[in-house]
Amino acid sequence: MRDSLPNVTNDVRAFVTDHSAEMLADLDAWLRIPGISSEPERRDDVMRSAEWFAEACRRTGFPTVEIWPTAGQPAVFAEWPSENPDAPTVLVYGHHDVQPVDPIELWHTDPFEPTIDGPLLRARGASDDKGQLLFHLLGVRAHLASTGRANPAVNLKFLIEGEEEAGSPNFEPLLAERRPRLDCDVVVITDTGMLGEDMPSSVTAMRGMLSVDVRLHGPDLDLHSGVFGGAVPNPAKAAARLVAALHDENGRVRIPGFYDDVLELTDRERDLLARVPFDEAEFLATSKSRALEGEAGYSTLERLGARPTAEVNGIGGGYQGEGTKTIVPSDALAKLSFRLVANQHPSVIKPAIEAFIAEHVPPGITHRLRWEGEGVAPCLVPMDTPAYQALSNAICTAFDAELILPTREGGSGPEAAIQKVLGAPMVFLGVGLPDDQIHAPNEKVTLSMLYKGAEAAAHLWKEFAALGRDGLKS
Repeated sequence: MRDSLPNVTNDVRAFVTDHSAEMLADLDAWLRIPGISSEPERRDDVMRSAEWFAEACRRTGFPTVEIWPTAGQPAVFAEWPSENPDAPTVLVYGHHDVQPVDPIELWHTDPFEPTIDGPLLRARGASDDKGQLLFHLLGVRAHLASTGRANPAVNLKFLIEGEEEAGSPNFEPLLAERRPRLDCDVVVITDTGMLGEDMPSSVTAMRGMLSVDVRLHGPDLDLHSGVFGGAVPNPAKAAARLVAALHDENGRVRIPGFYDDVLELTDRERDLLARVPFDEAEFLATSKSRALEGEAGYSTLERLGARPTAEVNGIGGGYQGEGTKTIVPSDALAKLSFRLVANQHPSVIKPAIEAFIAEHVPPGITHRLRWEGEGVAPCLVPMDTPAYQALSNAICTAFDAELILPTREGGSGPEAAIQKVLGAPMVFLGVGLPDDQIHAPNEKVTLSMLYKGAEAAAHLWKEFAALGRDGLKS
């Protein structure tokens, strides 16, 4: 932590404390709008959500605020230039849409009637992602107040999506269409979380994904197994052999070339990941499982975030009903997905998978592949970059910490598309907690985390400004 920060810290913290009630009132109003992007009947509500946030940006002081239409749901763009012509440009990404609330009977309160429960606020979208967006608006105000500026120390842009909870089907086209307006030196993602209230952390990687259905066809009709069994190829047997061939005895994927481009963890990354608390019994209880398994030589956290995987999502063929039906089935199916890590790319891995499948389909069986799109690329935040160090400084200052811990997410999101189109370094500033129950009934957010998030955002703009454009590129 820098020696000059304590007084600034007190100014930022005091401002956030003094104005936290205003943020809470805004959050209460916004959470009452049921902007569920995946439900067509909520289309007008998603627009109302976009309009509400656009107006909140204007009230904060953003001179340029626009609602950008897409083929689906609208996004919000806001821009606030710095007075410094050499200031770096920062783009903040988040989303204003929310998940459906089913099963509604499991909610303890109305999901769109925000409820204060001690230190918590319960409502759909409280953590994912409305609370995390509003802490940024409070953070901008705290940054201005603590520095005595009329404009931010950086050129600040917001791009707030309206379809993230529906899979972002129109987001990459929007990025490409609006590319000149989105030009930036660094991207801040604010749709993630931390390990705990007393464990400040930041996401440093997200895995990509490829998914494919393998359809196997043998005889042109189901055959009597007593008459033909053992004499003609069985597609169900072929499917079983295919999925069994995916891994060796050490849990490694056996597809040739699968690991060629994998970026291995550094010793420092492994050391920091080892400091992340992990309770094996709790993990097994949460997963309703009875044993751990995976690639030999790696911890569970490393397997979940830093290693590529091949999973069998489904397998079937032939008769599935009660009793016996003695057949050689005509068809079988295997549904496979592959999580990718840094430096792997779907366009390289996809043909390797295709070749592996073709090699493991026996004569007399034909196969057809159906891919789910072109796949999602992984994204990585190198920990040795100036952008990550600036983020670390800001979070440490806000949380009175000595260091932040890295986390790696096993899931996939639109972040890879942002990196692909904008080509700027990326960092993650999110303050959700593992028990926030996002996507589930009774979603909540811990209010103190939102206030710390606002402090961290206020410090981050000063950290980025100190680096300047050239410093962020070094």
